[in-house]
Amino acid sequence: MKKILWIAILSCFGLASQAQTQSSSKNQTIEFKDRIIEVSCGECNFKLDGNGCSLAVRFDGKAYFVKGADINDYGDAHARDGFCNAVRKAKVTGKLVKNRFVAKKIEILPATSE
Repeated sequence: MKKILWIAILSCFGLASQAQTQSSSKNQTIEFKDRIIEVSCGECNFKLDGNGCSLAVRFDGKAYFVKGADINDYGDAHARDGFCNAVRKAKVTGKLVKNRFVAKKIEILPATSE
């Protein structure tokens, strides 16, 4: 009987610890230095909810809005090759904080023909 009680208690602690880890990972800060990732319009190409065209990055299958840079800092977003019509690769330095990418540097890489 004591074994069953201890297993139940340890299971409860394990579940609580797992829930805390999952919720804290949303607020986790992840740093990037010269990492190559995708950049585009979050609403037009990455299917993020927003109120207009905004710069976003995507890596590891998940997209995040950018703080510290504007979509039009890199030319007309609605041009044929602009971010509302194209997904580009960029070398970025910054950090992911509370589901936003805080940019220190975004260097758009030359477009490649695939």
